[in-house]
Parts: sequence; C-alpha cells; structure tokens
Amino acid sequence: LPLGELAAAFAALPVFPLFDLAYYIVSVLYLKYEPGAVEMSRRSPFASWLCAMLHCFGSYILADLLLGESPLHYFSNHSSVVLATAVWYLIFFCPMNLFYKCVSFLPMKLVFVAMKEVVRVRKIAAGVHHAHHHGWLVMMATGWVKGSGVALMSNFEQLLRGVWKPETNEILHMSFPTKASLYGTLLFTLQQTHWLPISEANLIFFFTMFMIVCKVFMTATHSHASPFAPIEDFICPVFFGS
Repeated sequence: LPLGELAAAFAALPVFPLFDLAYYIVSVLYLKYEPGAVEMSRRSPFASWLCAMLHCFGSYILADLLLGESPLHYFSNHSSVVLATAVWYLIFFCPMNLFYKCVSFLPMKLVFVAMKEVVRVRKIAAGVHHAHHHGWLVMMATGWVKGSGVALMSNFEQLLRGVWKPETNEILHMSFPTKASLYGTLLFTLQQTHWLPISEANLIFFFTMFMIVCKVFMTATHSHASPFAPIEDFICPVFFGS
C-alpha cells in the first residue's frame, strides 16, 4: 500500500473494543502498581473502582469539564464502562492473580502499551478536532487533557486513595506521556489550522509510531528518561535561562 493509503487505513481503524481494552488494562495495571492500591481494593472496593474509572476515563471527564459539558457524559457509554469494570475486577480480584500475571508478563504488556498509544493519539486528535471552532488555546487544552487527563488529575485520584503527595503535581513535574501529549496537541492544532502541511491521517500515523517506539522502549528498559530531554536541555537555557 502507498503510504497515504496505509495512513488512511490506520487512522480509520476502530479503537473499540480491542484498543480500548488494551488501554484499560494498562491503565488499571498502573493503578495496581500504586502503593496501597491492593489493600484499598480489599478495604473499599468502591473507592478502588472509582480510581480505576478515573484512570480509564479521566481524560474524557476533564475535557468535558473544560468544554462546559457534563463530566458524567462518557459514563453513558455502557459498553466501555462495563469493559473497564471487568478489567478492574479481573486485575484486582481474579483467583490466584492469574489475569494480572498474564497481562503484566512483559511481552504481553508491551503489546498492550503499544495499543494504548494508538488510543492516546486518537484522543488527542479528536480533542483538537472537537474544539476546532473555539480558538487555538481551547483546541490545545482539550487535546492535551484528552491525551493525558488521568495524569493531570493524579492528585485528585490520590485523594480518593487517601494519599496526598503535592510534590507529584503533573504540571510541575511532567511525565513523558504528558509532555508528548502537549507537543502532539500543538502539532494537531497546527494541522487543523492549516499551518502544518500534512493530512490528519498521516500525522496520526507518524505520531502514533513515535509514541509506540518511545513507550515500548521505556517500558521494556524500565526507563523514566524523557526522549525530549536533550532538546529541552539545549533550548530551555536559551529561552528561559538567566
């Protein structure tokens, strides 16, 4: 297939149910990795479920709040909520931790991580497109929270778990996905406003491939180093240094 047709076919792939399933699995896995999350699931299953829903749908909730829509709007999508709930239950309560052991097995986990990035980039593109008539800043804010909403809501999610760690504020210390979502949002905003001469399908394809390579490598090597660090170390002192 020519590159344009390949990108168009890739951009048209439905994300539900397979890619969404992978997104929910990785999101709930990261919740289970949090200190005290397993104990909380036994002590207060409802609080654990709420945290899992924030991990799965936090980006939609935050985007709806920014656009003046109901934050509960996405929960009317019963299929997604049931699927995410099933993933939460199996990861936390499956006998002998069988489901958790399967999905956290590194080769399997890397596949799910790659699939999650497909969903992330689609959400960024959809957020920018949805806010297209509201101006650049609104487009960027919507796309950014669609791509990294759960990270931006991390302090609120921690409160549900009875934890308060203000030093982990995502705005102050951005993780790679949050930074990448911000930079990706800028690219999609430039594309939507015709400042970037590339089709949306091609941009979705190339940015998704970039995100997959970075996240799979970082997950496989247990690295937290940002691929943007060398560029930021060069640019930031020039524009923001003393």
